[in-house]
Amino acid sequence: MKPLHETIAFPDHSFPYIMYTHTRYTSTPEGRGFNDLHWHEELQITLASRGALVIQVNGIDHELQAGQAILLNKAMLHMVTKLTEDGEYVSFNFPEKLLAFHSGSAMEDRYVLPYTRSSFSAFVISGEEPWSMEALNMLYRMKQIFDAEKSWGWEYDIAIRTVRLWLLLIANLSIPRDEMPKRERRQQERLQFMLSFIHRHYADPITLQEIADAAHLSLSECARSFKKTVRMTPYDYLIQYRIRKSTERLLETDDTITEIARQVGFNHVNHFIQSFKKVQGQTPGEFRKHAGQPPAT
Repeated sequence: MKPLHETIAFPDHSFPYIMYTHTRYTSTPEGRGFNDLHWHEELQITLASRGALVIQVNGIDHELQAGQAILLNKAMLHMVTKLTEDGEYVSFNFPEKLLAFHSGSAMEDRYVLPYTRSSFSAFVISGEEPWSMEALNMLYRMKQIFDAEKSWGWEYDIAIRTVRLWLLLIANLSIPRDEMPKRERRQQERLQFMLSFIHRHYADPITLQEIADAAHLSLSECARSFKKTVRMTPYDYLIQYRIRKSTERLLETDDTITEIARQVGFNHVNHFIQSFKKVQGQTPGEFRKHAGQPPAT
């Protein structure tokens, strides 16, 4: 079971940098893909390389057309909620220390931490201004380097391009430099506690009170926190997460629909089937039958 907090498996820990390529059905290398809520300590830049997508960051939807990108601050809850059938996007993930050169540097103190510790969550790079078109061209070149056979010095090349890109972005985006208020940071942490509790216990008969208790919140504060950031009730999120886990079992096992319903926390198979159809637009049986078939052209 994937935890809500992602610990990125960098191919080379001496160069903590990775580019994921995602479609609706695949993630290369294997990682957190389409419609998978998570957060991580690294900064992220996502480029819509084909089709269109909607990425939700701390409850706010951002639409990207092909050729556009978005910068995400570290520790932001995010997931791609919509992606066209033939869509593809790439995500560049790297730690802030890559931009700082060394701890305590002028670069870290003046050009990195004031932004990564600020209240900004995400900014779209639309390509409408000359500087943003330059940034997008830089991202496409970085994608080409990652996609190609790695040549001598490619890590240096990517690191230098990333630093140049960061400087271009902070020079042109209206990123607030005020540190995120402690109250807002605490609210985010509490939401992460509650989501993590659901991810760990989704198969159990958990209650709203137990979800709220995971973050030491009242029932009303729990509901408000979900509505503000996840944009649904805790119960709706629990049902959707159970459905998401059931799709994995439908694809990976030969268990019956009734068995899978029980495994993901539904007491009654009819409730499971109704909920599944509401979320997926088809019954579990139809999903299993049609899964893996190539999309119609």
